Amino acid sequence: MSNVGNMLRLARQRKGVTQKAAASGLGINQPVLSRFENGAADPDDALLVKAAQVYEIPRAFFNLKDPVYGPAVSVHPMPRAKASVTARDLDMVTAELNIRSMQLRRFLEGVEYSPEYDLPRFDVESYGTPTKVAALLRAHWRLPPGPIRNLTTLVERAGAVVAHSDFGGASVSGMTFAVPGLPPLILLNRQHPADRMRLTLAHELGHVIMHKFPTPNMEDEAFEFASTFLFPPNELRSRLRGRKVTLQLLAALKPEYKMSMSAVLYAAKRESVITPNQNRYLNIQLSKRGWKLREPSTLDFPHEIPKVLSSILTTHEKDLGFSIDDLLNFVPMYRQEFDALYGAFGSEPPNKPRLRIVN
Repeated sequence: MSNVGNMLRLARQRKGVTQKAAASGLGINQPVLSRFENGAADPDDALLVKAAQVYEIPRAFFNLKDPVYGPAVSVHPMPRAKASVTARDLDMVTAELNIRSMQLRRFLEGVEYSPEYDLPRFDVESYGTPTKVAALLRAHWRLPPGPIRNLTTLVERAGAVVAHSDFGGASVSGMTFAVPGLPPLILLNRQHPADRMRLTLAHELGHVIMHKFPTPNMEDEAFEFASTFLFPPNELRSRLRGRKVTLQLLAALKPEYKMSMSAVLYAAKRESVITPNQNRYLNIQLSKRGWKLREPSTLDFPHEIPKVLSSILTTHEKDLGFSIDDLLNFVPMYRQEFDALYGAFGSEPPNKPRLRIVN
């Protein structure tokens, strides 16, 4: 069966265009485009040339034979009710993840990525609670007590690939895509402050470790995992025992554990270190200062930078002799879009992951 329809749909969805609007731009009726995308009929070359122009992608894109996968098990939306993820958003982000996975598969054909740890599967139903799973994972990875210095590096050393995206402006904090034969790909919203990105990454790690299939409680479970993985209950109780929890204390703990003040407050409530009335009062104080939306910039810390993809691209360029045009042809796209996905590259990132060239 031809794969042209899948690629035609993927090209449209990555632009966030409805089928009706796309059909109008292509000069055909929507039912005709629907038949093409569903594989009921094959478009002629003239239509594909036109689609390449409309979707701003090379004509060769439609020749790809890669499987196209549906939405990820989890989509981590931004907090608060106003941030909803529409069907268009989901299509657009899923298209980006498919394209990135196609590229990653080709990138890994030339190099071997050797993780230092593994990504175990701990089914939350078997182990009781996300808190127990978080403690088990810390023990499995032999993490020392205290804050996790760089969560992105830790996750990448365990075999996942982390990248940043703007998600086309969609109200998404993070998303994990796991397809056969590839390491999990975790995307984080690059517009978010570093503390939120770390919490989102821990949240997505929870999905990778605990969830093979969607469940009604999976988002709450992933959030509990993230909170207890970053700030274990015994450490939190030890740090806060006998101390009055104030905004000043939350602010002092933020740069140490690299969690937002709100996240630390949630952890304190989680462990019943504070009373419901204290929690309510402190949340009101955070809201009055506007810190629920954006905490003081004086407490900001640098974003963690993923290194696996940049190392792979640098290895292709410096060691394997690929040009940027060669890389653009792996999964045909124009330079502007490639740069939007991967940024500039060409210098060796510090502490790069272990890569071995495949002969």
